[in-house]
Order: sequence, then structure tokens, then C-alpha cells
Amino acid sequence: MKLTDEARKVVDTSMRINNIGDEERADIEKVISDMPDDRVLLYKNVVSNPIGDIYRYSIHIRIQHMLTFVTFLTLAFTGLPIAFIDHVWAAPLNNLVGGIDVSRVIHRTLASVMVFSMIYHFFWIFLVAAGQAMKGKFELNRTIIPTMKDIRDFKDDMLYFAGQRDERPEMEKFMYKQKIHYFAATFGNLVMIISGSSFLFPEFWASVLPAESVSYFQEMMRLSHPHEALLALLVIAFWHWYNVHLAPGRFPMQWTFLTGKITREHQIEEHFLEYLRNLVELPEEREYLQDLLDARELGLVEDNEDMAEELT
Repeated sequence: MKLTDEARKVVDTSMRINNIGDEERADIEKVISDMPDDRVLLYKNVVSNPIGDIYRYSIHIRIQHMLTFVTFLTLAFTGLPIAFIDHVWAAPLNNLVGGIDVSRVIHRTLASVMVFSMIYHFFWIFLVAAGQAMKGKFELNRTIIPTMKDIRDFKDDMLYFAGQRDERPEMEKFMYKQKIHYFAATFGNLVMIISGSSFLFPEFWASVLPAESVSYFQEMMRLSHPHEALLALLVIAFWHWYNVHLAPGRFPMQWTFLTGKITREHQIEEHFLEYLRNLVELPEEREYLQDLLDARELGLVEDNEDMAEELT
């Protein structure tokens, strides 16, 4: 495979950060050179365990995701019937948990858990980033922080889906779509926390806001809290769950949120630059890929296809 300038920079940076010696460097270069230029040919031939092949998320990230996932659904289940109490469907749901007073207690308790989950999450990712920076291993492109590359990836991905490109762009550990999911969820959670706190602590907001704006703020929060919850529920159900679990190639479920591992096929298709880092960091992955390339002669298959096209 002839690497693009961007991919070459990723490989060289990863080898420098991981202090790769000359012998190991030669092994890495060999397996990369033996890879076919057609990444579709590559990811369609690798063996992928549906439960996952390559480590992606720590146990801390999985716990944070599970806390957010469980609390969000339960908050929606208990909160929407409270907000829309005058609708016919709300009373049975409130009665299911013991009445509206019990719903309020459950809702506020789980809200506290969700706030804890967010604090835990931001504290953890900051701690990890600080630790990597101290060791000289921090790479901005491996984080969830948006970069200009995400705009280019979005454009190239749209061209691919429109049939104007043969391959999807070479994307990072977190592609543009995942970053949109993440920051949309972050914004939604902040709206829910601020609006929810205005119900529980109106005196606090009255003390920090100008007196003439307090009533408008409270009214805006009263409207935004249930409607943001409804919007978030629709986004999770019809966008996030579809892209993560129900899309072709992921159905019926992607196990990453439980196992912390991503399938090899998925990593090569949507996170190719991260896969190149995996080849540098994981000797066992290099060994697997080299054995696969030797056994199936994928590079030769591609060369034969190119020769056939030239003859025709």
C-alpha cells in the first residue's frame, strides 16, 4: 500500500511516540507495503469477531456510557409523564411506579446520578489526556475534539456516498459523525441540568440573574426541559441507535459499549488512521495481518485486477 501523506505522518508519529526500534520498524513497513491499496478489498477479507477484535474503550468509559444510557432512559420514562401530566398516556406511566410523587423522587435521584456520570466522564478524560501529555504521547487527532480534518472527511464521505469517490476517507479514531453525536449529547445534557436545576433551586438563579429576567428565564427553562428531553429521546432512538447498532454491517448490535473492543472490519473501514496506529502498537495485530496477506495474496489479487483492467 502506498500511504497518503496524512497516513504516513500518522505512522511516523506513532512509531516515534512508541519508541519503535529499527527491526520492529522494518516489520511495520513490510506489512504496510504488503497491504492492498484498495481498503475495501482489505476490510472485506479480514476476519472479524462480532464481539470485537481490537481494544478501543477502557472500563471507565464503558461505565460512564452505561450510567448515562441507563439514567437517560429512566429519566425520560419518569420525567415526560410528569411534564405532560394532562395527557391520557401520562397517568398510567406515573401509576406504574407508584404515582407522581414517587416519579418525582426517582427522577431527581437519577438526575443526580447523571450529573455524577458527567463529572466522572470529564474528570477521567482530562486525567487521561494529562497523563499522556506528561509522557509525550498525547495526540490531538486521537481525541473527540473537532479539527479541520473532520470537515474534509465529511465532504469526502458525502462524495463517496454520492458515487463520486471509490473509497471512504481515511478517518481518525473518532470520525466526524461520532463527534457530532458526542457534542450534541453534551449540549443536551447541559440544557437538561441547567433547566432542571432551575426547578430545584429557583432561589439560586434568582440571586445570580438580573431581577427583570428571572421570570423569563424560569419560563424558558420550564419549556426547554421537557422538549429537550423529547428531542434527545428521538435523536437517540432514530439517529444514534441506528448508526451504532442497526445500520448494515452493525446490525443487530455493536458490542463495543460492553466489551470495549471494535471489530477489525469496522476499524479499517471507518477509522483507518487509527488502525495504522494499531499496527504500530500491537505486534499481534501485525502478525495476524501479515499472515492474512501472505495466505490470501491480497496484494497480488489487486495487481492482477489492475492488469486485467489495462488489457481491456
